[in-house]
Amino acid sequence: MSTRVFTDMIGKEVTIGFPPMRIVSLVPSQTELLYDLGLNEEVVGITKFCVHPNDWFRTKKRIGGTKTLHLDIIRSLQPDLIIANKEENTKEQVEELAIEFPVWTSDIQTLEHALAMITQVGQIVGRSEQAQTLLKEIRHGFNHLARDAKPKRVAYFIWRNPWMSVGGDTFINDMIQKIGWINVFSDKQRYPEINLQDLKEKNVDTVLLSSEPYPFKDIHIAEIKAVLPKAEVMLVDGEMFSWYGSRMKKAIDYFKLLTESQ
Repeated sequence: MSTRVFTDMIGKEVTIGFPPMRIVSLVPSQTELLYDLGLNEEVVGITKFCVHPNDWFRTKKRIGGTKTLHLDIIRSLQPDLIIANKEENTKEQVEELAIEFPVWTSDIQTLEHALAMITQVGQIVGRSEQAQTLLKEIRHGFNHLARDAKPKRVAYFIWRNPWMSVGGDTFINDMIQKIGWINVFSDKQRYPEINLQDLKEKNVDTVLLSSEPYPFKDIHIAEIKAVLPKAEVMLVDGEMFSWYGSRMKKAIDYFKLLTESQ
């Protein structure tokens, strides 16, 4: 097996045996991408949140949560490639793993970042052709996604107690913009804590309650309605807004239905 050097999305050079035969994925959306690129036996470890595909979720070795990795289990798998993400994994654990194993890290805030990630992951796992096919389908879909003619002012929540929304430097914000909507907290960074009373000053048309990471349900709609009685409040599929791998292909049709139903 030959070795190749790749530069990951945080600017770090990673030397791997090519093609890698024992891959551990630390991120759900990138795990699903590996499956859709045609890998199977090569992926030996995934997180407990890697629910797609279901067959892998049931059969692959679990290596903990994205921020609570079981390093001893990862070491026992002897990976020749670990695929991580700057935001979803903790810096300390990723750096510790990088001492012993090749770790390639993504850093994604926009659709273009996500498409670059698909290209690069395809290259490092020896599936460039499959990656390019997927990339073209996703790009075509988003290029032809009709933006809402009447831009809604939306607040998107990912957590409760404390209430947390999304800032302008997040992938979710970019997805909101792709629909043609306006994130009322785009002037903030990352995932700001929000006082629900602040929503009154934002002229919010619609509040989106994500299915993940906090499992918002119908019972939480009333909490928002108590503050914004005239606003529309709806539950949305968090995977479609936040998974930046191959699930973006499915997100296109989801966004079409979401905007057409408004």
